[in-house]
Amino acid sequence: MTTSSHERFDVYTAITNQIITAIEAGSGDYVQLPWHRNGGSIQRPTNIASRKAYRGVNTVALWAAADACGFDHGLWGTYRQWQEKGAQVRKGEKSSLIIFYRDLDPSESASSYNGDEQQSRFFVARASRVFNVAQVDGITIEPSEPAVDRIDPCERAEQFIQATGATITTGGTRAFYNTVSDSITMPDRHRFVGTATSSASEGWYSTLLHELTHWSGASSRCDRTFGKRFGDNAYAMEEMVAELGAAFLCGDLGITAEPRADHAEYIGHWLRILKADSKAIFTAASAANKAAEFLTRLADTELREAA
Repeated sequence: MTTSSHERFDVYTAITNQIITAIEAGSGDYVQLPWHRNGGSIQRPTNIASRKAYRGVNTVALWAAADACGFDHGLWGTYRQWQEKGAQVRKGEKSSLIIFYRDLDPSESASSYNGDEQQSRFFVARASRVFNVAQVDGITIEPSEPAVDRIDPCERAEQFIQATGATITTGGTRAFYNTVSDSITMPDRHRFVGTATSSASEGWYSTLLHELTHWSGASSRCDRTFGKRFGDNAYAMEEMVAELGAAFLCGDLGITAEPRADHAEYIGHWLRILKADSKAIFTAASAANKAAEFLTRLADTELREAA
C-alpha cells in the first residue's frame, strides 16, 4: 500500500525517525546496533512478492524495525502482497516504512519542477508501508538456517577480500585505511578474541570489511566525498558509510557482525547528524550500497578471470 498523495508528510523524516527510535530504544546502550542482532544472522530483508532483497536505506530501515519489534525473519510485504499470497495481516499490527522512487512523465515533471534536484531528475520519493511475516496469519515460512551455519563465511570472505586487490597488512593494535599509501592495516590476528555474541574470526572479517569500505571511497574507485553539506560531520558520515557497507557485506557473505569497541562514540555522532539532517541516512546508505556493489563487482570479475 503506497502512501496517498493526500497524506502530506516528509518520507525522509519519517524513515529517519524510525531508525533514530530504534537506535535509542532500550536502556541507552547504543553499542548494540539494529544491524548487529546480538550476534545473529543479518541477512538482507526480502520482499515476499519479488523474493528480491531490499536495497540501500530500506535495508537499514527494516533491520531497525525488525530489531525494535523482535522479528526473527526478514520476509516483508505490503498489505496487498500478503493478501495475494493468501495471508492476512493481523488487526492492529503496525506497518514499517520503506521508500521507493516513482518516475515522473515529462509533462508531470515539467509542471512540478521547483528547482529541487530530485524533481529535475524526473523522479519523486514515495513511501510504502510493509509488514513482517511475524505480523501475518495464514502463511507458513520454513525456518531458514542462519547463513553462518549454511556456509563457511570466513573462507568465502577471504576469497572475496583477496579478489578486490586491496593492499592489506597486519600488525599493531589499530585498524585503519591509509589514504596516502592506499592501504589497509589490521591489528594482529591474535588480538581478536571470541565474545559471548561472536567468534574471533567474525570480529576480524567484519572489521576488515569496514576498512575495505573506506578503501572503496578513493578517487580512483567510488570517489566518495561529502563536501560542505556535512562540514565538520563529514568524517562521521564516512564512518557511517563504512559501518553500513560492512554490515551490507557481512549480510551478503553470511558473516555475523561483531559490534566494534568504538561504536558508542560513532553512534553519538550519527544521532546528531540524523537529527539535524533527515536525508543523511539516505545519503550514507546509498553510498554504502554503491561501495558494497562496487566491491562485489570487483571481486566477482577477478574470481571469474581466475577460474
